[in-house]
Amino acid sequence: MIYNVRGENIEVTDAIREYVEKKIAKLERYFETPPASDVHVNLSVHNMEQKIEVTIPMPNLLLRAEEIHTDLYAATDLVVDKLERQIRKYKTKVNRKFRNQGAPKYVFAEMEQEALNGRLAEEDDSIDIVKKKQFDLKPMDEEEAVLQMDMLGHAFYVFENSETGDTNVVYKRKDGKYGLIEPNA
Repeated sequence: MIYNVRGENIEVTDAIREYVEKKIAKLERYFETPPASDVHVNLSVHNMEQKIEVTIPMPNLLLRAEEIHTDLYAATDLVVDKLERQIRKYKTKVNRKFRNQGAPKYVFAEMEQEALNGRLAEEDDSIDIVKKKQFDLKPMDEEEAVLQMDMLGHAFYVFENSETGDTNVVYKRKDGKYGLIEPNA
C-alpha cells in the first residue's frame, strides 16, 4: 500500500509517519491482494485534541474511519481497530452472499481461516429495525427546517424544500454547524 500522510496544524515527523504506516500495514493481512490505491491519512490538531482520519479506497468498498483523542498514538490504535471491525463486518456479509450464491470467492484472505478456527468472536452484523415512523413532509425553507430540528432535539430533519419541491435533509455536524443533503437533479 502507498501511504499519503498529511498534517493540519501538526508537523508530520518521521516517527509519526512510521508509527501510522506500521499500524495500518497490519491491515494488509486481511486482503488477498493489497489495495492498489493509496491510503489517505489526515492528521490534525484542534484545541488540544488529536484527530486522525484514514481512507482506504478499494474496488466496491471504501474503508474509512476517524478518531479523536488527546494522544495521537492512541487515536491511531483506535482508528485501526475501527477499520478492522469494518473489514470483519464486510467480510462476513460478502462471504455470506457468495456462499448463498454457491460461489467459492472470498474477498479477504486470513479472516476466513481465523473464523474457521474459531479465533474470532462472533459479531452481530444483523440490522434490526426496531421502530418505524411515518410523517407528512411539510414545505419549508432550510432555516425553518433547522429550527424545527433544534426544537425537536434531533440530529437531522427531513423536509420538503418549499423552493425546489424536493425532499431534503438538514443535519447537525460534529463541529456544531449544519449540513444540507439535496438530491441530484
